[in-house]
Amino acid sequence: MIREKLNAVEQAVEASCAKAGRERGDVTLIAVSKTRPLSDLREAYEAGVRDFGENKVQELMDKIPEMPSDIRWHMIGHLQRNKVKYIVGKVAMIHSVDSLRLAEEISKEAVRKNTEVDILIEINVSGEESKYGVPVAETPGLVEQIALLPAIHIKGLMTIAPFTEDPEENRIFFRKLKQLSVDMGRKNIDNVTMAVLSMGMTGDYAVAIEEGATCVRVGTGIFGERHYNWQDE
Repeated sequence: MIREKLNAVEQAVEASCAKAGRERGDVTLIAVSKTRPLSDLREAYEAGVRDFGENKVQELMDKIPEMPSDIRWHMIGHLQRNKVKYIVGKVAMIHSVDSLRLAEEISKEAVRKNTEVDILIEINVSGEESKYGVPVAETPGLVEQIALLPAIHIKGLMTIAPFTEDPEENRIFFRKLKQLSVDMGRKNIDNVTMAVLSMGMTGDYAVAIEEGATCVRVGTGIFGERHYNWQDE
């Protein structure tokens, strides 16, 4: 079942890339595996998935040793500073950096472990109070501060768009994030590249790709409705 769903998502990604005149290789499909049992992750892996996204540090740390070592793990959920030490050196990218204090903690831990960490700055493009993320207006200043930290590299931006029945309603937010990334890229700040745009989920990833997403985070579209105890296999 997961293989069939994954194939359908892959076809949709290819169609969106073609519509936007982009190469399929420009977009990374991240399978959001939060709350999913290991059997689901293994099935997705066997079907070719190598990028998995998790929201919670404890679940991520429990799953990493149980899965193949060539997986690229993405921390996509809100990250507390006291949990940073568990994931630095274990994940390919942290998508959800939304404050200088969090970035400082990641940097400090990376230096301590003699490693480098790629991060994205999470932007609250829609301005929803319930969402984490940096307000658009505060982004340039924060990026310039974080860029000075050792062992941490800003690779782009991330956003979580509002939940909506009509994905077209989120096009404006994806377009706004793309423009922000272009504006930030033009500043030519040392230690900052804007190569990654992490935006779009199961309901709206097609629109996000059309507006420039380089990473889409798809959970339900690949795994079906969510499990609420991932250890039940």
